[in-house]
Amino acid sequence: MKKVERINVIMRYINNRAHFTITEIMQEFNISRSTAIRDIREIEAMGMPLVAEVGRDGGYFVMNNSVLPTVRFTDNEIKALFIAFMATRNLQLPYLKSRHSLAEKLLGLISQNQQDDLVLLNQILLFEGTNPHNPDLLDLSDLPHPMLEQFIQILLVDRYLVVSVEEGREVKSYPIYLVHLYREKSSWQMEAFDLVEEKRRIIPVDYLTGVQPYPEKKRISRKKIAEQLSKQEEALNLVLELGPKAIAQFKKYHPLKITISYTNPYQTTAILKTFVDVHRSDELAEITNWLLFLGEDIKVREIPTEVIEGFQARMDRLVN
Repeated sequence: MKKVERINVIMRYINNRAHFTITEIMQEFNISRSTAIRDIREIEAMGMPLVAEVGRDGGYFVMNNSVLPTVRFTDNEIKALFIAFMATRNLQLPYLKSRHSLAEKLLGLISQNQQDDLVLLNQILLFEGTNPHNPDLLDLSDLPHPMLEQFIQILLVDRYLVVSVEEGREVKSYPIYLVHLYREKSSWQMEAFDLVEEKRRIIPVDYLTGVQPYPEKKRISRKKIAEQLSKQEEALNLVLELGPKAIAQFKKYHPLKITISYTNPYQTTAILKTFVDVHRSDELAEITNWLLFLGEDIKVREIPTEVIEGFQARMDRLVN
């Protein structure tokens, strides 16, 4: 019997008894004492209200007036859950091991026919990033950066931090207030406010080597941080009208900071407004490539001269 199936059976066994002992669990399910204890602890962690009795004849009982709720999923709910899992494979998402155990538990709760449907869906549906030669739902090869989960746990407690970042051959430390943690172009990034230089800073999580709290006495209020960031917002210098084909391309990929506003109820036309830092060659090259990716279904209202020159240089290289 698989672990998930065994735990589900033990939960039903416990729920039908007023009292039980570890020895009874060992004998009933033919498992060792250490396995029985681990299973009981996992069942407690899942929320079953067990109370331990101390003493020679001690054991466990389910708290009075508390019963294990029955969990049932409709066929469509199960498909929705697993398609969501399938669509997010190979994205280096955090808590992958927990997603793995969650998938195992869900599989243990459903019927054989429902499991067969999921196996068939897994063979038929391919999403971006799916390896067709290894489409296993429970594959654990897609681990994120080892610091990511630890970093998220710290953020849930405090967003004022000192982060250590590897830059070239040296490690630098930045006191920051974290604004957003996001994933773009297959890597995780921090958008942060530098508490010393008082400016926005983007830091790749891949270069993170350490995190610690920032001293409370030196902290800037969140209100002041928001005011400083709003003052630093750049003036818009790229304004485009998008048709349906360009909108379709936009949905396939767009830089995180760029958004569109639909101009009709059918979402077939839109306006794009953003700022391009023409003094950064990497950003200039990226926006040139991306505008070419959008295609011909755009109308230019405003565009920096440097971007036009980038287009021209690209065309000259193609001709020559």
